[in-house]
Amino acid sequence: MLHPKRERFKIKAVAIATPLSDSTNQWSPRGCERCARGKASVLHKESRTGSWAAHQAAHLSAHIQPVGEWPLDNGATVLNHSMHLVQRMENLLTLGNSSDVSLRVQTMNTDEVKVIQAHSLVLTLQSDLFEELLLSRNNSALVLIETSECAAVFDKFVRYLYCGDISLRLDQAISLHKLASKYRVWGLQQGLTQYMTQHLSSDSPTGHVVSWYNYALQIGDATLRDSCLQYLSWNLSSVLQSGEWGSISEDLLLSLLQRSDLILQSELELYEALEAWINQNQPISSTIETALRAVRYGMIPPQHLFRLQKHSPLMAKHYEAIRDLLYLAFQFHSASPIQLAKYFDVNCSIFTPRNYLSSSWGSPWIINNPTRDDRSFSFQTQLGPSGHDSSKRVTWNALFSPRWLPLSARSTYTELGAMQPTRTEGGRPRIIVTPATSSPDFAGVSFQKTVIVMAKQQGKVIVRHVYNFHQSTEEAGDFLVDADLQRRASEYLIDSSLYLHVVIKPLYHSLLVTPCS
Repeated sequence: MLHPKRERFKIKAVAIATPLSDSTNQWSPRGCERCARGKASVLHKESRTGSWAAHQAAHLSAHIQPVGEWPLDNGATVLNHSMHLVQRMENLLTLGNSSDVSLRVQTMNTDEVKVIQAHSLVLTLQSDLFEELLLSRNNSALVLIETSECAAVFDKFVRYLYCGDISLRLDQAISLHKLASKYRVWGLQQGLTQYMTQHLSSDSPTGHVVSWYNYALQIGDATLRDSCLQYLSWNLSSVLQSGEWGSISEDLLLSLLQRSDLILQSELELYEALEAWINQNQPISSTIETALRAVRYGMIPPQHLFRLQKHSPLMAKHYEAIRDLLYLAFQFHSASPIQLAKYFDVNCSIFTPRNYLSSSWGSPWIINNPTRDDRSFSFQTQLGPSGHDSSKRVTWNALFSPRWLPLSARSTYTELGAMQPTRTEGGRPRIIVTPATSSPDFAGVSFQKTVIVMAKQQGKVIVRHVYNFHQSTEEAGDFLVDADLQRRASEYLIDSSLYLHVVIKPLYHSLLVTPCS
């Protein structure tokens, strides 16, 4: 078996077209006496030493024309015939020439059987499980029992063992990953995990991210699990509007509701989506009440809370389970944060904003040709989400520079409060967000600034990265640290522009800490 770290693999999400060799490259065993003797008995006899495969490779090299040349530093030249070799291997599998083992793939709980003529040498080179199975077989047939989903793609899996590449659709990824894991083909397993993490945003009729998350949870793949959970959290608004939302499990739902990094339009949007999920899935009462208590009612304006109390059947039915939270939310909306902080722990989750995209919380910012020069813009947000502060506005100045000096080496304000950029060659992209003025209303409040970077994958605009920094820091130190904005095809750019969304989240400070739900 090849070592997992050195095994070569290639996975493509589209059909692969293999170039056909020209007439000068056609090769037949008739011209070679040893090849003419290449019967199954000879292959079986020589498969353990590899001499038959070595002879075929040597003969192949002698009968084909070069398809690529690469000069080396020492003056030598590499002739590359790998595409021809892949084609020959595919033909060997397709025609079944000199096959010494029949793979009988039986679909579980059915009489359906798929027969594939294969070669022991190839199977054992790629999979140590195949090696164990072949050593213990009693005849030339090897019976393999698979689920219907895995049996349907088994021929693709075997072709990968011969050719080193594979074409697949989104709905085939889990089945192929199961086969790669079962037969210990680690290169394919790793490649499929990478494929799934890179295709979370792809369109599919019924959605696939939730099923991939559940599968990752089942097999203990932390990388895939975390990638799926981050995608769902950062793109929750689009997920809420998709058919996939209704299919999420109770555990995943509760996990999402606990997170503060969710990106969505508003907390009201989340409540309405939760109500739809509960109506569709009809979970037990304890699950409903746990989910309802995870909603951050303090982030919903009081006029919408009044409407929900009157018109939401879900809230009416389970009102007693959340009565205390609603009462606390109305208190939050009626008093100043300073007054409330004297009696309640305003660090509770009910008072902690998520990443809301509505205009009260921030603003989008599209930067065309981001490598050209410095850009700045101003926007306004509400001072805070409470009804007491919602009419008070804060003006923010944002500055983006593709090349920026350290904070200690530049001046940032004039007498009028406008930021003065100091550019330098080199450096890396920086973004600065500061309030235009100071105010006594800021007492008891700090501001977390979140910069969301959008990207386009598989034709869909998604969240590429999220940067957080607080009031004590006016810039994100690691902002776009890995981005190459000079490259037009950069994954951080959409049509050569940088798409940002700046969110301002007020965080309140408690003056008296008491227990809070």
